[in-house]
Amino acid sequence: MFPVRAGALAAALRQRRTIRMRCALAAGVLALSVPLAACGSSDSSNSRSSGTAASSGASGGTVAGKKVTIVSIADSNPWAAVYNKTIKDYLSARGADVKVSVSADPAAQVQLLNSAVAEKPDLIFLEALDSKAMAPAIAKGKAAGVTIVNTDGAADPSVAEGLNQVLSDNVALGRFAAQNLVEGLQELGLRTANIGVIKGTAAMLVTQDRMKGFDEVMSRHPEYEVVAEEDGSWDPVKSGKIATQLFAKHGKDGLQAMYGMADYMAVPIITAAKQAGIPVGVERRGLIVTGGNCFKVGIDAIKAGDMYGTATEDPWTISLQAARYGEQLLLGREVPLVQTIREERVTRDNVEQYAEQCSKA
Repeated sequence: MFPVRAGALAAALRQRRTIRMRCALAAGVLALSVPLAACGSSDSSNSRSSGTAASSGASGGTVAGKKVTIVSIADSNPWAAVYNKTIKDYLSARGADVKVSVSADPAAQVQLLNSAVAEKPDLIFLEALDSKAMAPAIAKGKAAGVTIVNTDGAADPSVAEGLNQVLSDNVALGRFAAQNLVEGLQELGLRTANIGVIKGTAAMLVTQDRMKGFDEVMSRHPEYEVVAEEDGSWDPVKSGKIATQLFAKHGKDGLQAMYGMADYMAVPIITAAKQAGIPVGVERRGLIVTGGNCFKVGIDAIKAGDMYGTATEDPWTISLQAARYGEQLLLGREVPLVQTIREERVTRDNVEQYAEQCSKA
């Protein structure tokens, strides 16, 4: 071992104290459920190994001048708009050169990732529309030695090995949605019910995992039957149109509950129901509606009694954690290969607890 001078040792100790203080401050102020990698904490049980430094190389003290590309969904999607801005603002404020490449088309998004890999930035953040379609581009990035942080929904299993990921717990989010509907229907005293689902883009593993959790809970309640399952493409306008069509098809009394996979999809369901003359909410003995990806409009709808519940996975929390995770990679520090954000169920009983977190968008 090499001798360590007293001055260097003191500096190292001061740096450790600073990191501990920053981590404690972040935990207290932001109340994020996933610890910062710099705090030395392990993460989700599916982490198989430690992540590696970004392609820029050795550990350093600044991300200034680092090249970062965000390949994501177009800002026309309200969740993505917050996600894109949060990561960009966080790293730009620390001196990184951040480029945002977005599209609402899965095929075009694949080309955006291919182009980003060809430019060989120090780090790429990915919010994929179609996990399977994106797999070959991710494989190219890995082969080229470009560090990619896949976020939100799990990557296709064919490229997941060794891939850095910051993920939502989408199975839990699906379970929460089903629990909201079941409890709402039980509060109404209904022994049988028909349920409609307007989900996000069907090709995304995010959507598929949420439906796994949703179906898992609903399988224990055969008295409540899902009679319609439609692809809303994470689009509030499309969700409203689908809801209007479903109410026309099934009639005013044909559906007793609806799941909009994001709050901005669930609120248009509520609007369509009211336009069709259908009462909404437990207090009015009406349609039970649940959301997800909590937004301010959803929180307001819960407080108004129109929406039974939602769940976290707000865009601000996961994007801020992804940005911090990416910062650690750019600094050359070890991080868990996979971090999974803990999600929470939100109803009228605890809505005030999550109102601030869920009102960033």
